[in-house]
Order: sequence, then structure tokens, then C-alpha cells
Amino acid sequence: MIEPQEDTRAIEIEHEAYNARLIKRVDHTDDLATFWVKFDGEPTPFEPGQYMTIGVYADGKIVQRPYSVASPPETAGEDGYEFYVRLVPILRFTTLLWRLPVGHEMRMIGPKGRFMLEPDDARTHLFVSTGTGIAPFMAMIRQHLIQGTSRRTVMLNGSSYVDELGYRDELEAWERDGTYPVTYVPTISRPKDPRNEGWTGRTGRAESIVLDVCRDLGLKPEETVVYICGNPDMILNVEQVLMDRGFPEFHVKKELYWPKGKDAGLKAEE
Repeated sequence: MIEPQEDTRAIEIEHEAYNARLIKRVDHTDDLATFWVKFDGEPTPFEPGQYMTIGVYADGKIVQRPYSVASPPETAGEDGYEFYVRLVPILRFTTLLWRLPVGHEMRMIGPKGRFMLEPDDARTHLFVSTGTGIAPFMAMIRQHLIQGTSRRTVMLNGSSYVDELGYRDELEAWERDGTYPVTYVPTISRPKDPRNEGWTGRTGRAESIVLDVCRDLGLKPEETVVYICGNPDMILNVEQVLMDRGFPEFHVKKELYWPKGKDAGLKAEE
């Protein structure tokens, strides 16, 4: 991890535009955490796969960023909106977010985005993500659990390190006890790093193993719909690999976490 710059910006405790507050935080590593933000009033409806924009005022101006919601719509009123976030080591939004105490007021707007599931889709769903790109897929599965409308799902999630595999325990439990018909396929891109000592699962980037996963699990192009979320290079590579394998372009849906060619910390921040 790159050491973040010291952030000395003055965060405004109160502001007329604030309409929500940080109600819970769980740290997973030094630069990965889950945050729950709840509206002061009634929750705003959203569809799993969409994102909300959260922010605070610092040095007299709003600093904000959009994040996919990892929780289902039904829990927003009681538990707030769940966001799985990586700390970006530049003076943008996340260096402010990491400084916020639980209870701090915030601004939240949304939802936006069209990265949503097709209704009544009986095809096998292949979800491919890296890092925090797994968040919208968690919202989708959790919503299906509430509604009792499960779909056969393969969850391929890649990270550099084992301790960065988000929601691993939850996904393994669903697969193990049959709570949801999901096949969880985690992969590590730096298997020789001491931080990954003892890892015996798949290794390699998502784009390098996705065809093996399709072959091993018998995923046929005409019977599978693919959703990809995360790093834009990964998304475009996975898309190309699958299309070369015979997947129709309209069977592949994608959500870029930032525009290709731009820094991860720059997406939609003001």
C-alpha cells in the first residue's frame, strides 16, 4: 500500500446540505473498509447494481464520490446503505472518509446507474469482479435471498491478496450450506507474495482464468449472461476473451469503476 498523503483539510461538522450520517464502519485492512450511511429521513429506493454518491464539505466545498451499494434496498431504512471502499492515497474523498467518526453527518444523493439485472432471467449468471467491484453483486444476491428468487450464479472475484477478498466468508457460507446457488471462485494475482502464504486456491488475474472457469463449470455462451465490474482494463480484457470464446456481445454487461485511462481516484469526484 502507498502511504496516503496527510489530509489536513477542515471537514465541516454541520452543513445545510447534509442529509445523512455515517452509522457504522468495519475495517478489513489498512486500506479496505465497509461503511454504512443512512439518510436522516426516509430511504431513497434503488435497484441492486446502482450507486449512490456520498460526500462531505471540506475547506468550503463538497468533496464526494459515487459508490455501488452492496446492501439490498429493503434494508436501507433500518441499516442504511452499505459501501465497500478502498482508500486511495491522494487527497480526494477517501482520505476524508477515513477520518470521519461514526455519527458524522454527510451528504448522500442518488441513485444512478444502469448496471442492473434483467428481470426473470433464467440463464446462469457469471459475475466477474476485482477488488471493490464485487459490491453491486452482493446487493443483487442479497436482494434475491430476500425475495426468494435465486439464480444459478458463478462469482469470480480477483484480488492481489487473500485478505482483500471481500465478502469471502459470506460467499463461502452461502455455497457451503446451499443458502444460495452460488459457486464462489476467488483468485489471487500475486501468489508468491508472503502476504498470500498458504493460499491453495486459483491464481492469476480474472481475465487469465475466466475461460478455465467457464470450461470447468460447463458455462455455455448461449446459456450464460455475464456481468463485469471493476478495473476498466480487466473489464475490457474479460469481455474480449469471452467474445472470442463465442459469447455474444449482448450477453456481456459491464460497469467501469472509472473511465479507462484515468486515475482510480478521479472518478466523479468534485
